[in-house]
Formats: sequence, structure tokens, C-alpha cells
Amino acid sequence: MSILTRWGVALAVVCTVAVAGCTAGGTRSDGPAWSASWSAAPQRPSIGFGPNWSEAGFSHQTLRQVVRLTSGGDDVRIRLSNRYGDGPLVITGASIGLAGTGAGIQPGSAHPLTFGTRETATIPPGGEITSDAAQLQVKPLESVTVTLYFDGTTGPATFHSQGWTDSYAAPGDHRVNIGGDAFTSHTESWYYLTDVEVGGRSARQDTVVAFGDSITDGFGSTLGTNNRWPDELADRLAGVNRQRAVLDEGIGGNLVLNDSAWYGDRAGIRFAHDVLDKPGVHSVIILEGVNDIGFSETNQPTYKPNPDVSAEQIIAGYQTLIQQAHARGIRVIGATLLPFGGSDHYSARSAAKRQAINAWIHTAGKFDAVVDFAAVVADPNNAEVLAPGYDSGDHLHPNDAGYRAMAQAIDPNSL
Repeated sequence: MSILTRWGVALAVVCTVAVAGCTAGGTRSDGPAWSASWSAAPQRPSIGFGPNWSEAGFSHQTLRQVVRLTSGGDDVRIRLSNRYGDGPLVITGASIGLAGTGAGIQPGSAHPLTFGTRETATIPPGGEITSDAAQLQVKPLESVTVTLYFDGTTGPATFHSQGWTDSYAAPGDHRVNIGGDAFTSHTESWYYLTDVEVGGRSARQDTVVAFGDSITDGFGSTLGTNNRWPDELADRLAGVNRQRAVLDEGIGGNLVLNDSAWYGDRAGIRFAHDVLDKPGVHSVIILEGVNDIGFSETNQPTYKPNPDVSAEQIIAGYQTLIQQAHARGIRVIGATLLPFGGSDHYSARSAAKRQAINAWIHTAGKFDAVVDFAAVVADPNNAEVLAPGYDSGDHLHPNDAGYRAMAQAIDPNSL
């Protein structure tokens, strides 16, 4: 049975011709049966941090993306975004299945996806759409493939730049092809797909959202291994029999106070879409501000002008996020900013800002709980630098071991 009510079906049809911003499939708070299990924050098309297909888009191609779910359910559905598209996005067809090797799908697990009972869907510029439910039982920490076919030309694609896992493309229609041989092209970004949601008796309503910048996005982690700190947190919770969905809403380069064509809308703008409106959210961990500080010190070619942002301004930005979350009954955990001595973000001025912000996080009492990431990953002999065993090499981002240590520092009772 379709998850859409009669009104929802009508809305899905209207969305093909209506104003930008329309969302098909009901709102994100459309009842307790659904919760987000995987998510990625949408970004504007750009060359990003490496080769990707966002500016070119897709034409007569099949796109296959692999994502790891952090909670299980008896049904699944997906959410697609054309938030930054410059024209209507036509989805000719879509499917979902359990991930095999590479671009492959486990035999017998592929399920077609519909939108308002229709195989095809059109998403207006600025809009989103949610698929109908597919009866596919998924387990926590299990990966699925989402396959989209575009019979026409999409134009520039809303995407998430730093996926740290391969997405695949093939010419022609390969929706029902469970093998991966046709998918000879790949990049490390996600396109259009912003959420995979799970439903049914085992769906949870205590999702944790990790909200931040490249450190939350997993820069410096090993490609294809799901070693970002939110992934490590999901693994840890499952390992102590306290499994919960953990969503990664990091964007590389993101800032608390300023927008960027490369690095996404500022935290105060995207917080509602990327955190508050997700179904089933119980708590959010905020780790952001290092770029507001660091970009004041660097001649960053992808972010100009570089304003001198004060610690007080960043703290005010935090308080806005806390107020928004509390108004929706969401618990907020503040994370201290990691040391960045030796990186291009570092100066005596930026170090003083970081120390002032971290002192406020510890002492102001505005957060519901605090996790001291800075203390966990700092060099014991120099609190201004990452410990060598946790440094990815740029003195700013942790490596896999550093991300694992961050996850271990989080008290499950604080969530």
C-alpha cells in the first residue's frame, strides 16, 4: 500500500508543475512510522574537492549510489532533492536493493521505487520528493544501493561533494541490472539523494544527528570504509547494545555564520532542513566553527572575502542553533573545537578564538551536554596540535584512529 494519502498523491502530481520548494510524499514529520537512517546534506553544484559530475549532470544514464544505513526497518523509502537545480528534474525510474560488491546488488533484493504510485517523477527547481515505501527489510549497519535512471538531460545536479565512497554511472538504462559491470565510471560524491528512511515495527525515533563541517564529513578518513566519526559512533552504539540511527550532516568547509558556493549554506540557514525536519530526531551534536576561525587567517581562493569573525559572533551563532533545536524538543550536545596548530588555519589570533569558544562550551551551561573532542585528540605534550597518531597529515583533520577516538569520547547517556 502506498505511504501517500490521497492528498499526498495529489501533491506529488502538483509538484511536477508547482512552485519551487514543494515537497511530495507528506512532510518530514508525517507520523511515527518513519525515521531517517542515512542522510547527506545537499550542496550547490561545484567542482568541489575533486572530480565530480555535479556541474555536468546526467543524460541518458543510470546512476547507482551505495549508502550504509545506521538503523533497520521493514520498509524503506528515499528522498531526492533538486534544491539547487536550475530546471525541473525528471526521474525516469528508480530502484533500491541490498548492496553487493562495488556497484552490484544482492540477487533477489532489488525493488522498484515509485512516487505517488508512479514510476516517473518530476521535481521542480528547489523542490524535493519522497518515494513510496518499498517492502525491503534492512538491518542496522547494512548497505543499500539506490539506482536512478535519467532518460533525458538533467542539467547541473544538487549533490553532496565529499561522500568518501564510490558512486557509479553507466550509459543507458540499468535499473534492473544487478551486476556492476556496466558501471565503469565513478566519483566520490552523492547526487540528488539526501535521505534513506526506514519504517515498520523496528523503526526507531531516537535518531542522533552529527552536524558540522569537514571533520564531521570525514575528511581524512579512508575511502569506502565508513570511518567518519558519526559512522564510528553508530558502530560503537551497536557494539554496546544501544544501537541508534546516526546521521552525518557535515559539509566540508561549512561555516556557522557565512554562506559559500563551495561549502554550503551557513549553519543557521541549513539547520532546519538538515536537522530539525528529519523524522525521528532526538538529539544533535554540533561541531562547527573551525572554518569561521581559520578562513580569517588564510587566503582561501574558494571563499572570499575572508571576514574576521570573532569568538563572540560564533558563540551567538551556536545559541541560535540551540534555541531552534530546543523549540523542537531536540537535545543539543556541544563539541569542543579540535586543535589545528601547524595547519593553515593557525595563528595566535585563531588559537585564542578557539580557546575562548571551547571555554564557553564548557562553562556557559547552554548545551544539554558537552563532549570534549579537543582533549581527546590533542597531543598530550602540546594541546594546540593533534596527536601524531590521530593526524591525517594536514594538522587539521583526524585520521581513522582520530575519528574512532572521537566517537569513543561520546557518552551514550548524553544522547
